[in-house]
Amino acid sequence: MLLSRQRRVLPGFRLTLGFSLFYLGLIVLIPLVAVFAKTGALTWERFWHAAASPVALGAYRLSFGVSFLAALVNAVFGLLVAWVLVRYRFWGRRLMDALVDLPFALPTAVAGVTLAALYAPNGWIGEWLAPYGLKISYTRLGVFVALTFIGLPFVVRTVQPVIEALDLEVEEAAATLGANRFQTFRRVILPALFPALLTGFALAFARALGEYGSVVFISSNLPLRTQIVPVLIMSKLEQFDYAGAAALAAVMLVVSFLLLLAINGLQWRTARHHQQT
Repeated sequence: MLLSRQRRVLPGFRLTLGFSLFYLGLIVLIPLVAVFAKTGALTWERFWHAAASPVALGAYRLSFGVSFLAALVNAVFGLLVAWVLVRYRFWGRRLMDALVDLPFALPTAVAGVTLAALYAPNGWIGEWLAPYGLKISYTRLGVFVALTFIGLPFVVRTVQPVIEALDLEVEEAAATLGANRFQTFRRVILPALFPALLTGFALAFARALGEYGSVVFISSNLPLRTQIVPVLIMSKLEQFDYAGAAALAAVMLVVSFLLLLAINGLQWRTARHHQQT
């Protein structure tokens, strides 16, 4: 006699869902609610003064702008790195594959100190750029370098399994039908990779928005110039301005959630369109 229901390895839906919601609430929802509860203690005037001051607006522009650019660059070069690791066999490939995960394992403070030393005017890389008037450490460009460094693995590790699953026969068929390399990439490969690439971009973008350790060392942290929102929040906490820090955090949470929701919606629509075609 056949079983009427499929046997599940894990416990039933209700028990599994209960544990999932409990863990999600304990780890994610309660801290977020605490942030909004702390912000709710402020009057609208105090909240606006803390969240919309010129210093805060400058930090928002730098954080979101540089994080977006860093994630965009990682989307391009992360795809290239993942493609090389999957499609080619060469000496040092395993070492290169391991280096991709280095930003995951390396403490962000160590990464910030290392990047600042390398790109300083007297550093190994900075001394070659200094004669051309190009300064990286303690500038906005240094913030961009740090956020690019910590975001690359998210794109590579998201796209890499999808490239491995691509069928080479599809590319060969496109070439047989007369498509050149660019047409094959644009019409065959990119549509299959785009949902995963968009996911990697979203992960890198979200990671960059919350980065603190590496940026604080390579940036001069000057208000209205090189100060990002996490550094501004830490500055307010050091001044015991917990309400002001909570207001900034609440703004970052809301804006980040809306941006990630829009990206996920675009990813869902793209994946659905790809399945239909």
